[in-house]
Amino acid sequence: MFKKRLKSFSHAINGLVILIKVEPNARIHLLAAIVVILLAYILKISINEWALIVISIGFVFCAELVNTSIENLSDLVTKEYNPFIKKVKDLGAAAVLVAAFTAIIIA
Repeated sequence: MFKKRLKSFSHAINGLVILIKVEPNARIHLLAAIVVILLAYILKISINEWALIVISIGFVFCAELVNTSIENLSDLVTKEYNPFIKKVKDLGAAAVLVAAFTAIIIA
């Protein structure tokens, strides 16, 4: 049972590594997160402010992971232009945009 959970965890870590390797925007989000965390540490923000920062960073990365998954699955279906797939990809990208703007407002 423990081995199964450990393997599941390793798949999740692999997904994060893939995200950072293949998505330039994810690297930008990671850099922004590091800067925000460093500034928060320097400014000695409150525990509630830390909670908001951590939730915001997690929200952005979750949206980026879902968007990247949508893009990869869509590309598997077809690489040719398809208006429905374009709509799906645009919706996924919009989720990342909303998450990022929300994080900026909170920060």
